[in-house]
Amino acid sequence: MSHTAPSPRPPRAGVSPSRRTALAVLSTAMLMTILDGSIVTVAMPAIQEDLGFSPAGLSWTVNAYLIAFGGLLLLAGRLGDLVGRKSMFLAGNAVFTAASLLAGVATGPGMLITARFLQGVGSAMASAVVLGILVTLFTEPGERARAFGVFSFTGAAGASIGQVLGGVLTDALSWHWIFFINLPIGLVTIALAVRALPGERGIGLAAGADVAGAVLVTGGLMLGVYTVVKIEEYGRLAAHTLGLGAVSLALLTAFVIRQATAGTPLMPLRILRSRNVSGANLVQILTLSAMFAFQIIVALHMQKVLGYGALDTGLAMLPAAVAIGGVSLFLSARLNTRFGERAVLLAGLALLFGAMGWLTRVPVDADYVTDLLPVMLLVAGAGLVLPALTALGMSGAGADDAGLASGLFNTTQQIGMATGVAVLSTLAAWRTGELLAAGESGAAALTGGYRLAFGIAAALLLAAFTVALVVLRQPGPDAAAPDAAPVTPETT
Repeated sequence: MSHTAPSPRPPRAGVSPSRRTALAVLSTAMLMTILDGSIVTVAMPAIQEDLGFSPAGLSWTVNAYLIAFGGLLLLAGRLGDLVGRKSMFLAGNAVFTAASLLAGVATGPGMLITARFLQGVGSAMASAVVLGILVTLFTEPGERARAFGVFSFTGAAGASIGQVLGGVLTDALSWHWIFFINLPIGLVTIALAVRALPGERGIGLAAGADVAGAVLVTGGLMLGVYTVVKIEEYGRLAAHTLGLGAVSLALLTAFVIRQATAGTPLMPLRILRSRNVSGANLVQILTLSAMFAFQIIVALHMQKVLGYGALDTGLAMLPAAVAIGGVSLFLSARLNTRFGERAVLLAGLALLFGAMGWLTRVPVDADYVTDLLPVMLLVAGAGLVLPALTALGMSGAGADDAGLASGLFNTTQQIGMATGVAVLSTLAAWRTGELLAAGESGAAALTGGYRLAFGIAAALLLAAFTVALVVLRQPGPDAAAPDAAPVTPETT
């Protein structure tokens, strides 16, 4: 009787040290982008006093960055596919680092606003291709889920770290150092990225050399972001808002028509035929419109109604940051691997809906332990939503479209965040004004306005849940992998 030796057990799959370095580099770059969006807000009073900004001009230290960043993400993502995602990432980090130096040495408002615009350009170039690089590096579902968990953790932690770090640097040194701190981080990131990231050539500019399309989409997105960030100043139904919003929509519509007819389109519309790509981006807009507005409005409620100071507010929201970060880092990958991203996404959205629903009944004299702490714990659902949504949003991208899918995903992220804050804040202010006119006290009127905003946020999350349930499909084991063979980080 013959005896066949047992086959050796295959080695356990893992992430090589070089890919760990690549993941650290990509996460650090995204962390810098998110930090830069929040670190400036704390230092704005010092910047205004030192450089002589007018109150209206001061807002452009934020707006200039947002307009460049949100307007260029889609173009930068596609250019990454055409010229090479590694090249785009390195160039973006170089622009961002140089612009940070310019911002740090700024001697006047014009110089700082220019530097902030250039920072937005660099951030868009680098962050637009990050997810495209990730799906090339991590092709096995389990390791990809872990990579997305780490990546989402840096995003969740970035905003909280930025506010704390901005205050420390401004108080201990000066506002200049909120920009100077980017220099060593940016230089180290570039040095490590040269070695750790895959060096693909790209498919060539001729495959998407659509100059007219580039002008239309960049102009439409920049004008759209500008319109959104000015809603609070002009009002949602003002001629300024409606007129510029219509022009932005017309430019983006013309871009879509152009892509359907161009011989070499900048954004091949085939990418939108993927249920998961189009569905995940729509879910992201709805979800982030609700959740980013929540972060702003709940902080306003604590300070303006409950009388919390800045430090107390930060500490009160710390459980939410810890919960989101912990779930995304330690739990999301396991759940995604076991139950699938679609199921985990639905569970996370249900938790977020519960959090917003809880806030619709928040009283004027809210008690933190019974009225607010449960909300901070329920928003841990974001730690389930973000990695699962990222995986689903990139699952329909082939090798030639990974940068485009990444840029599109980041663009809808910015649209959701900016739109949510602008619209929900405006509606909350409108409702507060109504209640004040009806004779309510200031605290009661503010609380009523915030309740309306939380109710709308809950409705947005319910809509996101419905879209996810109806549109999204759990991808098969090979659906998320690019069509090309995996690229090792050492490839040049």
